[in-house]
Parts: sequence; C-alpha cells; structure tokens
Amino acid sequence: MALDTVDPIAWARPLFQIDDDAPIYLDGNSLGMLPRRSLERVTEVVTEEWGRRLVRSWGSWVDLPTDVGDLLATHLLGAAPGQTVVSDATTVNLYKLASAALDARPGRSVVVSDRANFPTDRYLLQGLAQARGMELRLVDFPDLGGPDPSLLRPHLGTETALVSLSHVDYRSGALADMGAINELIHASGALSLWDLCHSVGAVPIELDRTETDLAAGCTYKYLNGGPGSPAFLYVRQELQRSLRQPIWGWFGQADQFAMGQGYNPLPSIARFQTGSPSIVGIALVEAGTGLLAEIGIEAIRAKSLELTSFLIDLYDSWLAPLGLELATPRDPARRGSQVCLRHPDAYRICRVLVSEAAVIADFRAPDRLRFGCAAPTTRFVDVYDAMLRLRKVVQGGQYMSIDPEPEQVT
Repeated sequence: MALDTVDPIAWARPLFQIDDDAPIYLDGNSLGMLPRRSLERVTEVVTEEWGRRLVRSWGSWVDLPTDVGDLLATHLLGAAPGQTVVSDATTVNLYKLASAALDARPGRSVVVSDRANFPTDRYLLQGLAQARGMELRLVDFPDLGGPDPSLLRPHLGTETALVSLSHVDYRSGALADMGAINELIHASGALSLWDLCHSVGAVPIELDRTETDLAAGCTYKYLNGGPGSPAFLYVRQELQRSLRQPIWGWFGQADQFAMGQGYNPLPSIARFQTGSPSIVGIALVEAGTGLLAEIGIEAIRAKSLELTSFLIDLYDSWLAPLGLELATPRDPARRGSQVCLRHPDAYRICRVLVSEAAVIADFRAPDRLRFGCAAPTTRFVDVYDAMLRLRKVVQGGQYMSIDPEPEQVT
C-alpha cells in the first residue's frame, strides 16, 4: 500500500518479532508485541547478571526501578527525572497513590471518578472510600467524550479530596484534556490522579506542564513490556516528601541495609517502592521504552492519528451501512490510538475475526469491538485488510453460529 511506502517509522516494524504468516494484530492496546531486543536483554539479565554474577548484580539492579522510571519520564511522560519509579502493578500503584492523597487532605470526604472508568480504578476507590467512611462520587460523562471539564466542575468543592480519571477512555479511546481538568481540580483544593494505561507510549503526555499531581500506568500495552510487566507511578516533585504511601516496605526505607527499627521513608520518589523489584520485568520495560524513545513519541502520535483516521474512513465506506456504529471521537485531537465500533453481536463477531479471519482485535462488554493501532507495528495495509475482513464477516453472518456466552477472557 502506498501509505506504507512513505511511512517515516516503517523501519521500526522489523525490530519486533512478527512472523510472515502472523495474523493481523490490532490489539496492541491490550498487549504490545515483542521487541527483538527484549529477547537479548532478558537473556543478558538471566544468564549473565543472575546466572554468573548472582547476588553481586544487586549493585546495579537496586537503582533500576528509578533509572527506568527516568527513561519513561524523559521520553514519554513529559516529566523531569526523579519523579517516576517502576514498581508493582497498576492497581497497587493507584492504591498507594490514592491512599497517600487522601491522607494529605484530612477533613475532606469526597473522592470523584468517572462512572465508566476502568473497573480496577473504580473498585479500589470504592474500597478506599468505604474503609474511610467517604463518598465515592461517580460522574457520568458522554459516551464518546470522556471526562469533560464542564461536567466535572459541579462535582468539585471544598469537600473534594481526590479526583481520579483515565487519560484515555478504555472503551472509546476518548482523550481527556489533562491540563484543563487539573486546573479545575486544583481550584477546589483537591489532588489529581491519572491512569495512563491507554495513553503512555501512544499519546504525548505532559505531566509537568499540566501540573499533574499523581499518575500511574501499565507497561504491557503500548510500551511492549510483556504480559504482567511491572507498572510505574509518578509523584510531582513538590509532593514527594509530604506524601506517605500505605505499604511500608524495605525498598522505600532510608538506609535500607541498616536493618533498623521503625520506618523512615526515603525523601525521593523511591519511597513509593515496596518490596524487592521484579528485575527481569523491569529490564523488559527498559527495552521496550528505549525502543519507543528512539522512534520518538511525536512520530508515533502522527502515525497513530493517520492509522485511526484511515480506519474511520473505511468504517464510513464499508461498515456504517452494515449497522456498525462508531464509538470513538472523530476529532483526531480527542482520541488516543484505538478505534471502537459498536454492534449488538460484537462478541460473536470478534470471535469469528480471530478464529476464521486471522484478525486479532478484542471485545469489551456489552457491545464494543476495539482495534488498537500501535504505530510502530501496525501498517496501513493491516488496517485495510482487517476492515475488509470485518465487512465480509458481518455480511456473511457466520458469526450467528457462535455461542453468545462470553469466554473468561475477551
């Protein structure tokens, strides 16, 4: 396809492990592809650093969580060094940050989030609010719009302690105006906590410029860190000494190897660590992040917008007449790097796409097909062929024979 011949980052695709006969992969918003350099890096960690140097490698391993955090911050988060650390899972990091934020706003009784926010975010906020006797206030935003400052404003006040939202909506791909929302939150005296899982590595993020207080995200989607790879968290420099996270572990302790009595947290971002870090996992995050840093987030964003716009054009021509509904903002500036389509039989259509049409997308209840366009690995011909096959599946109606009861993983 002509668009692929002029793609300025086409050179990046061969740096990933992609078989010649591989299915079309449009699910990088769930799990990114494997960078070839990750195989080399994990071999080095396992055979050399662990296998030969054994415990002596902790001399270099001990700073890996903050070193890779700085790599992320510099190239993908729009943040100065010393504010980001790679540790734990996204849910754990969000819990640590939310709990610390609530402690920092005594006397305030309300936590605000999005009713359509990712489930893990809502669940942990619900648990915190219930344990503390606080109100969890869930705001209803438009299906395609994501968090809207004008709709958020009436829910903020002197009783608000924390506002926790997602930068990109996992269902629609809608991109929130982080700067405008942070300004509203700060005007109420509350703290902001952003979930970056569906934006980091796909969308330019400016945590420092937008005066974000707290953020967390995963590394196995657009960062290509591998299944279950460690997450990261960000704490604005000015807040680090005043916030104390609830899970007191020895990797957050000052003078760690003194083995002393009492907990005295480090004065730096490292205080938000807990136990021993996952070295192999963090090394994979380092490899994936380093590759994206070489490609450049602006170049990634430019191509992802072209890919998603191209997909929407094909939807208009081929799929809208078949009853599918666009569930992603048309305005390129208002969307991340995925396109969602709605259909009453979306689950069954997705099953047939994967099993018979060799197109890997995913389904989100109750009626959404999600197509993630990870710019470093997705070609325009992939988008074209995937939509052509989707049209044939819907026209042919063979999906009607699929059991409508969803499997455990969708």
